Order: sequence, then structure tokens, then C-alpha cells
Amino acid sequence: MTDQEKPLAITMGDPSGIGPEIVAKALIARPEVRALVFGCPSVMERAVEIVGAGHNVRGLHCVQDACFAQGEIEVVRCGKLTELPAMGQIQATSGRAAFCAIRQAIVSALEGEVSGIVTAPIHKEALSQAGIAYPGHTEMLADLGGADRVAMLLGNDEIRTVLVTIHCSLSDAIKGGNFGAQKTAIRLAHEGATALGYDNPRVAVAGLNPHAGEGGMFGREELEVITPAIKAAQAEGINASGPWPGDTVFMMARQGQFDIVVAQYHDQGLIPIKYMGLEKGVNITLGLPFVRTSPDHGTAFDIAGTGKADAASLLTAISYAGKLVASQSRGIA
Repeated sequence: MTDQEKPLAITMGDPSGIGPEIVAKALIARPEVRALVFGCPSVMERAVEIVGAGHNVRGLHCVQDACFAQGEIEVVRCGKLTELPAMGQIQATSGRAAFCAIRQAIVSALEGEVSGIVTAPIHKEALSQAGIAYPGHTEMLADLGGADRVAMLLGNDEIRTVLVTIHCSLSDAIKGGNFGAQKTAIRLAHEGATALGYDNPRVAVAGLNPHAGEGGMFGREELEVITPAIKAAQAEGINASGPWPGDTVFMMARQGQFDIVVAQYHDQGLIPIKYMGLEKGVNITLGLPFVRTSPDHGTAFDIAGTGKADAASLLTAISYAGKLVASQSRGIA
């Protein structure tokens, strides 16, 4: 069986948030997608009821038990919830259940049972209350997936960005943006854009300081760290340029001058993407030994359980996962 023939693993997300609802909506909207939910069947049964669908939910003990029947949502059982957690609340039981689903999906991906993983939103505080130390999906996937260095790629149809540093304080991001981190992010941006279909992608690297340091007047990180990393990447044949001022580089990318932007820290990269609409964004983790995508939004506890949650971003994440799996099958990524 080729990777394209294997099912996608879709984790249910935090069961107290909108994750299960948008997973149900997405699978109902795209019945042709060969996918299995990793999580709790009773949570998905509630989600199907919330969204007003007539689909049957079938619990599985393993991936091999799947039959992909029309009108069914098949759920690989992960963890044990003794009762359904309340909607819209931060709870340790929900954090633990979400983590168990992700962990099992990673195991299945590493064992070659699934073609990739699409993750529904989790809540970082719920994870913390459950005693799970990971600050988010990216760090969890890197550790459990055995990846030495990963990067977060977020994007939509107009702009894409890869982050040098991810979930840390701004002061730690400045410290963490060393030569090695810069070079790795540039490499992964090149590889990620190539996997998305860009030939010899144009990689723009944003500066850290205002006006990209203005020749050292506003900081020397551009001169001493970022520029040397760009030159090292160019020596490897990567079409990288910069450092460009952070306040204009995304506008330039949107105008078609660049295919992907390397941003120095979390908010520098994510604000432009999210400003254009959460329903359009997708999150891709680069550097893993398997494909992983997710929607570009959170658990939305304020509307959880109402059936109002929009599955558009998750559907985009599923589509991108399919593209990346196809690229890997062709040897592009």
C-alpha cells in the first residue's frame, strides 16, 4: 500500500473545545477523504449530534479494523474517558484525552499505518493541568516523533511563513535565534515551499530589529547572525535573501516578490497570517518524519457545543496534508 492509499489520522483535539465538531463537519463534507479519527468514540458521537448529522460513529481498536464505510466516522480508541467532559471549560481530563490521541497518532505514523496527521486544536492550559509539559503541538510532535529540529510553517493562498523560534518569551526568542536556528529555518522554509510545489522557492528572511537593524543602529543581530546564515544558505544553493524589514516583508511576499518568509519569532510571523483570516490558514510542521498539518485557530471555548464552529481551516489542513503526502510519494519532499 502506498502512502497515498493509507488513511490520514485526524486527532479529535480538546474534547471540551470545537475540535470534535469541526472534525465531524469536515469528514461529512469530504466523504471521499480516507481518514480515521484518533480519540474517544463517545466524544465524536456527541460532536455528530451537535452538528446535526446522521452519521454513525464506530470505535476501532486499531487502524487495521477500519472499513471506511459511507455514512460512518471511524474512531481509533485512544485513552479512557470515564465520562464526557463539559464543553467550553479548561479541564485536565480533556487535556489528557487530547494528548493520548496525539501520542497514538504519532505512533501510527511512525509505524507507517497512516499517511500523515492532521491535528484539531488543543488547549495549552488543559495540557498543563493534566501534567503534560509540552507547550504545544509542535514541541510534542518533535519529541515523540524523534525529530532533532522542526519549524512551524503557517500560510494561506497568498503568503507563507516559517518561524525561527516558536513558543517562548520574546527575550528567549532573541537568545534562541542563533546562527544554527537561522540556518535550519531557512533550509526548512526552502524544503517546505518546494514540497508545496514552488520550484527554486524565493525565501525572504525577516530582520529581528526595526528596519532590519538599520546597518547596526538598532541592533547588531542582522549583521552578526542573520546575514551570515543567509549567506551560508545561499552557498548551499538556496534562493534566500535579506534580512528584510519585518514591517514590509510580508507585503512584498503578498505582492509576489517572495514565495515564503522566515520570521524571527512567533507574533512577527503569525500576525500577518491570522489577520488575513483564520479560516484560510494552515499550520504545517516541517522536519518531522511524517506529514503533519493543522488548522490555524484554537479551541474556541466560547462557541464549543453550539454547532457554529467553521471547519474551513481544518478542511484546508486536510487538503494540504494530501498535497504533502503526494509530494513525498513523488520524492519531492
